Amino acid sequence: MPIFSGFKSTFLLLFILFSACAQKQDKKMNDSSLSSKTIEKEIIVAANRTEAYIPLLKNKRVAIVANQTSVIFNADGHTHLVDSLLAMNIELKKVFAPEHGFRGKADAGEKVKDGFDKKTGLKILSLHGKNRKPSKEQLEDVELVLFDIQDVGVRFYTYIATLQLVMEACAESGIPIIVLDRPNPNAHYIDGPTMEAEHTGFLGMQTIPLVYGMTIGEYATMINEEGWLAEGLKADLKIIRLENWTHDRSYSLPIRPSPNLPNDISINLYPSLGLFEGTNINAGRGTEFQFQRYGASFLDSTELDFSYTPKPNFGSKHPKEEGKICYGENLTSSEHMNSVSLKWLLKAYKNSTDKSKFFITSGFTKHAGTEKLQQQIEAGLSEKEIKATWQKDIETFKRIRKNYLLYD
Repeated sequence: MPIFSGFKSTFLLLFILFSACAQKQDKKMNDSSLSSKTIEKEIIVAANRTEAYIPLLKNKRVAIVANQTSVIFNADGHTHLVDSLLAMNIELKKVFAPEHGFRGKADAGEKVKDGFDKKTGLKILSLHGKNRKPSKEQLEDVELVLFDIQDVGVRFYTYIATLQLVMEACAESGIPIIVLDRPNPNAHYIDGPTMEAEHTGFLGMQTIPLVYGMTIGEYATMINEEGWLAEGLKADLKIIRLENWTHDRSYSLPIRPSPNLPNDISINLYPSLGLFEGTNINAGRGTEFQFQRYGASFLDSTELDFSYTPKPNFGSKHPKEEGKICYGENLTSSEHMNSVSLKWLLKAYKNSTDKSKFFITSGFTKHAGTEKLQQQIEAGLSEKEIKATWQKDIETFKRIRKNYLLYD
């Protein structure tokens, strides 16, 4: 009996010790999980940080560069920044609107006319119509410019061109400009051909890679400090920063930034499929899967058996290959992209039954930033061989870029 009692006591003691250790481990795991959740704090866009910029707007005559993405997020969803500023008694004189217009409804490349906002009565001045840069006359009654537009981090997406031209106009007129920063959903990598100086234009004003890995605020600082404004001017620039965001943190855009980028998949594929814009291949315009598929009537249907027919719709009044059966690929289930891919472009060219129809040379050069890419594709180079020719320029850009990063 004493031996059995001693055994029971020992067993009970071991059980208590084991339970205590298990509870301690569970607590440690829970604490670790809690710590992980704490790290992933909510991303706060600059527009929501009203305490950082509203005092700078008080008693100023303000112009705003804005579109449908210029919002303050709240419990009910979001409120347009223009409405919020007016409610705070900020003296808004006018709105400058980029490509696609103030409400984001115009087609790609479509000229947008000046007008008035029906809701607020504010004058809307188009920066994608008769002029792409605010004129001195348009800025005469303005003391400060506020810029707030959601970008997607691709060189030929024209909002960064508008940014540069607005900064330049402000510098010429001695008007301060405030940029409200927003996350770049393609900030997690740098890749693609670098724009060559002789091909710069509205689809790429500077010699940067196709995907440059910077927020619009970081890029504005680079424009200013690298002397990219006309005649070496510098803008009186202030960036209102994001909170709780890093370059490798994913960000799902709550509002489509333009008519043909409807979701995260299209935005992620856009750097790669956007190169089709300089060809006669349809990249999903005229469907509800823009930049999530590609095809053309002259692609080999025995090799590319996915088919669809582009028709006029929101954001694409006259899509390429309108009304024709297009053969190509459906990419809605493709892997998340961490680099620019040429595989679809190369595959489409290889399976083109009439290669003379493939390229729109001037357009392709403007999008690629170089004549070399078309020449390399026509010469039959592989994706690996082509991408190897990008690397020196990319490394040069990375060294410059690191001087202007505001986030990890």
